Amino acid sequence: MALRFRAVKLLHWEHSRWIPLSFFSTDIVGDKPILVRDFIRSALYDPNHGYFSKLSGPVGMLERSIRFNQLEGRNAYMQYLDKLYKKHDIAWFTPVELFKPWYAYAIAEAIMRTANFSIPLKIYEIGGGSGTCAKCILDYMMLNAPPKVYNNMIYISVEISPSLAQKQLETVGEVQSHLSRFKVECRDATDKSGWGHGDTQPCWVIMLEVLDNLPHDLVYSPNQVSPLMEVWLEKANDSFQVSEVYKQMQDPLIAQCVKIIDMDKDHSAGQKLFSAARNVWSKAFPKPQRAWLPTGCLQLLEVLHSAVPNMSLIASDFSYLPDVSVSGDRAPLVSTKKHGNSLDHCNYLDAKGETDIFFPTDFWLLERIDHSCSGWSKEQAKTRSLKPVKKRRTITLEAAAFMEEFGLPLKTRTKDGYNPLLDDFKNTKFYLSVPTHNTK
Repeated sequence: MALRFRAVKLLHWEHSRWIPLSFFSTDIVGDKPILVRDFIRSALYDPNHGYFSKLSGPVGMLERSIRFNQLEGRNAYMQYLDKLYKKHDIAWFTPVELFKPWYAYAIAEAIMRTANFSIPLKIYEIGGGSGTCAKCILDYMMLNAPPKVYNNMIYISVEISPSLAQKQLETVGEVQSHLSRFKVECRDATDKSGWGHGDTQPCWVIMLEVLDNLPHDLVYSPNQVSPLMEVWLEKANDSFQVSEVYKQMQDPLIAQCVKIIDMDKDHSAGQKLFSAARNVWSKAFPKPQRAWLPTGCLQLLEVLHSAVPNMSLIASDFSYLPDVSVSGDRAPLVSTKKHGNSLDHCNYLDAKGETDIFFPTDFWLLERIDHSCSGWSKEQAKTRSLKPVKKRRTITLEAAAFMEEFGLPLKTRTKDGYNPLLDDFKNTKFYLSVPTHNTK
């Protein structure tokens, strides 16, 4: 794999601001302060300077599938992968690309085992990348599903990047019959207006490596017991430098996310008894607290549950990221990759058009957000039932467990038995969520 390098930046404190001594200027922060999530959204998706808006795009696409059974073992696979990255000079390949068609085939099989085929199959994919997942799922349905399923199905990609939207049409169009069943809607999936009046029919929503690139907010507390504050960004006086400013919590989305996590509450009687001693300790030894909140995920799931309330959801993403040097709980990896080499930044404000910002997914928190957005949490608060019936049935599986259940693990195994999909993707998980009334 490509070598990874690390940049070190100096920091200093000035009143209530944390100022990075960085010379990476940006046009993202204007005359008015903005929330951190707005900075991240612009850095990643702005049409002019966003990471995903470049014409070439950071997402790699293989000319052909990797023939794993012709590779001797792990060393041979890693060398082959290193050559691919240097040849294509891109930031990364997604798992669905590296393991095509088998990765997408497993997702298609999971859908086939659960879907209600008495109605036409409808699939939405959020952030479809180069279109590999869509094409492979359509291939699988064409080859393995009853003819009426493929003939009547519709696959809709909701893609924010115009260049990737065009690429998806080209990829899926390699099979002519797929085009009548596939369309791309180039829009922001978190914008409720783009969904029109919504769709109450059962459908599937697929999100592969989407959650990690959704905007996050940042909250801060100077010690262990002080109230959390929102982090805003503003330009320093007469300077291109950007500084953090801490404000009393007022943003509804941040407040809702904090409530779902219960960050402002003690979770047990023991913790409550300890709170008095903790107050004394925090005054004597204050420890600043920083936490990243998946407000973009919350916003997206709120929109999805409103627009397609009977959706079944399959999401996969990283549950852990190594070598993260940005501070805070659930902090992102901020990385620039050129010529096969990675440069990791210790400051998220270094992000600009060539820099990726991706977060680990807390799947426990994802489930809480999912259930909250479905309306179950609000209904449960109003009832006194001792045995609540949730609106959704959810499960989180390691990538290996998902592939062993729904995929064909032998197809990604090398000559000596090494399987990169099962052995090297232990930090990748799948989240499945279906309406309870739609579950067998």
